[in-house]
Amino acid sequence: MAGAAMADPLEGTWRTAPDDNGNSGLVQVAPCGAQLCGQLVKAYGPGGAEIASPNLGRNIISETVARGGGEYRGKVFAPDTGKTYNSKLVLSGNRLSVSGCVLGFCREGGVWQKLQ
Repeated sequence: MAGAAMADPLEGTWRTAPDDNGNSGLVQVAPCGAQLCGQLVKAYGPGGAEIASPNLGRNIISETVARGGGEYRGKVFAPDTGKTYNSKLVLSGNRLSVSGCVLGFCREGGVWQKLQ
């Protein structure tokens, strides 16, 4: 009988880096089929106060798979641009460097901090 699978180190709650509008959020990463997805569970304005967001419940991270060595590839949605980028995520301890490209336009998503 097989034991429970180990949780992927990307799983958990992450505080995003502020976007171009100064907004940030909490993204809950969990398995979605054979991949990992991250849903926006809280949003914060530039001053740090919780705000209402039309993107609550939306997958900010989707179609994400581990590539080894702390690197992940998939999709990341940027609420400030309304675009979904092909993403590269690099995990280092409790920090996640996020970047992505769409139609040759690449963008840094900053460093996310793991809360739990």
